[in-house]
Amino acid sequence: MTLERQIRAIAGVFILASLALAHWVDARFLWLTAFVGVNLLQSAFTHWCLMEDILRKLGTAPLLRRGGLARADVLAARPAETNIPDDLELG
Repeated sequence: MTLERQIRAIAGVFILASLALAHWVDARFLWLTAFVGVNLLQSAFTHWCLMEDILRKLGTAPLLRRGGLARADVLAARPAETNIPDDLELG
């Protein structure tokens, strides 16, 4: 599963869980739903997502495409003298 799909799945779980908690526990859990939505919206514009950073620190290998190589593998395999930037986005 790609990192993007993992983030989508986690966001979906957070939203459904917060909706259930808002229904059965306290309506203030809707703030969690709003937080997830705002985070998804800002990541669409800034290309930065907190959950992505968390998953990477937990050791989730980001796949560039289905069945593809991890970004770290691509960057590690490049020759040292190339001008490929470290923030390379493939796929």
